[in-house]
Amino acid sequence: MEKKILIINGHPDKESLNYAIADAYEKGAAAKDVVIKKINIGELEFDLNLKFGYKKEMELEPDLKDSIEKIKWANHIVFVYPLWWGSYPAVMKGFIDRIFLPKIAFDHDGNGKRIELLKGKSARIIVTMEQPAWYYKFVCHSCATVQLKHITLNFCGIKKTKTTYFGSIGKMGEEKRKEILKTTESIAQKDVYNPTI
Repeated sequence: MEKKILIINGHPDKESLNYAIADAYEKGAAAKDVVIKKINIGELEFDLNLKFGYKKEMELEPDLKDSIEKIKWANHIVFVYPLWWGSYPAVMKGFIDRIFLPKIAFDHDGNGKRIELLKGKSARIIVTMEQPAWYYKFVCHSCATVQLKHITLNFCGIKKTKTTYFGSIGKMGEEKRKEILKTTESIAQKDVYNPTI
């Protein structure tokens, strides 16, 4: 089966490590029978604010419509983002709020039972942070990862999710940067050849 991979980069800065990580994942995943698409959220034009919650529909901007089609198309979705104040950047939160919507990512039948519209897909979450990864995992309890993995993706049907943390990047030198990018390529290769995703 053809693997269709979508890389979603949640960092707004083109010069960031996250952009380089997204590129490294794309490079590592490149193989026969693999098609890769990418979304750099910071380059999209859309209103971050879900102004009316679910009470009233907002018109979707062209960039969001395109993003929705890419998410529906993909069978493996990779999220790359930095940890800012224990969560992901506002632009990524706004992106999720605006497109992970009823009738797009999930729905309910006439009896109130949830329908998982993204069922069958898998995901990889790659998080960068200034603090040590162990501190985020064991002291902060991976708060943003839990939110994305269990409360958003799992709710919409994406059950198979793997997570990678790159910590202590604030004092990172060139060698550490190269190591992170090489590791990302290796992770991507493993994802491509993993029969469960």
